[in-house]
Amino acid sequence: MNNEKRNLLIMWICNFLVGASTTMIMPFLSLYIESFGNYSDEYVQRWAGFVFGVTFLVAFFISPIWGRFGDRYGFKPILLITGYGIAVSIFFMGMMHHVIGLFILRFMMGIVTGFIPTSIALISSQTPKESAGKVLGTLQMGTVSGTLFGPLIGGAMADSFGFKYTFIITSISIIIATTGVLFGIVENKKARIAKQGQKDFSRKDVLKRIFNHRILITVMIIALLIQVANFSIQPLLALYVSQLSSAGSVALLAGMAFSATGFGNLLMTRQWGKLGDKIGHEKVLMCLLVLASIFIIPQALANQLWELVIFRFFFGMAIGGMLPSITAFIRREAPLEMQGEVLGYNQSFRFLGNVIGPVLGGLISGFSGISSVFYVTSALFLFAFCMLLYSIKHDRHQLKEGY
Repeated sequence: MNNEKRNLLIMWICNFLVGASTTMIMPFLSLYIESFGNYSDEYVQRWAGFVFGVTFLVAFFISPIWGRFGDRYGFKPILLITGYGIAVSIFFMGMMHHVIGLFILRFMMGIVTGFIPTSIALISSQTPKESAGKVLGTLQMGTVSGTLFGPLIGGAMADSFGFKYTFIITSISIIIATTGVLFGIVENKKARIAKQGQKDFSRKDVLKRIFNHRILITVMIIALLIQVANFSIQPLLALYVSQLSSAGSVALLAGMAFSATGFGNLLMTRQWGKLGDKIGHEKVLMCLLVLASIFIIPQALANQLWELVIFRFFFGMAIGGMLPSITAFIRREAPLEMQGEVLGYNQSFRFLGNVIGPVLGGLISGFSGISSVFYVTSALFLFAFCMLLYSIKHDRHQLKEGY
């Protein structure tokens, strides 16, 4: 087995463990905050958004820096720093008894957040452009598989053992994954040496490259909108499940709702990547944005938990191909010597969406109920589709004028 295939296999396994570990806590984050004291629903919903979003607000500023370091010194050191840093942060979250302490730890976690994005940059840097969709889709399946089982495992453990031990087990899982990177990953030295002999692009050069390519910046903005739409509901999902079901194991049932989306992702992610390699990743992304907008509306109309789970599954099938499509497109447009930093800026857009989404969802649900968040989400996906369609038509018009 050559280094490229070996790296893909190891990162697939590591992304599975990190994806599972980081999603273990999501079904019960709002319930964990409730356990700190006798708070109102509005207070819990608001702080669930703040606690969830602060990690990504910090990561929004840090992510391009990690990408730039990766371009210069290699992605493996960044994987080790972020992996072990996330593990330590999550361990101490289990020791908290106040929402402010949890907020501070999530803030600190934002500084080291970036394991999965860095793994994508690592694999992308050694993958030919013509097969980027399939390879990145395969890697994404590792993360998706983790997010499929993570909420179920986390919900079951929270109901059985309590929140504290769930955080501790999550931390240990991430340490195992990061240690696998330490001993298993071999970076492509030839590509690193070749990059060292090329021009060292400044941050200004990278930003100029991004803003001079209209469709490239458009795709990054769409990545932001996708995250806003997706993450506006996630911190509130446990509370929404509790409204649809009178069963006692709310954390486990919320885990089922999370995992339904992950299972839809797992089923279709690699297939969307392969299709994008054949017909164009922009076309696949346009199709997926429309499908996601359609499948999210019935979730707002659900009267039973099983209805929510079914449409979360269909929704997961649609969003499963969005990240590989965007990453493969950037892989095609960005030069190798600045690819890590460009992907870092794309990740910053996504992290900013992760910040806006939970806060937006918390505000909307506080004013008009959780169901209304689904309608806003659907509108955001449609708006992203219109942006991409306009950008593609604008580029075609410019090409015609050029001739």
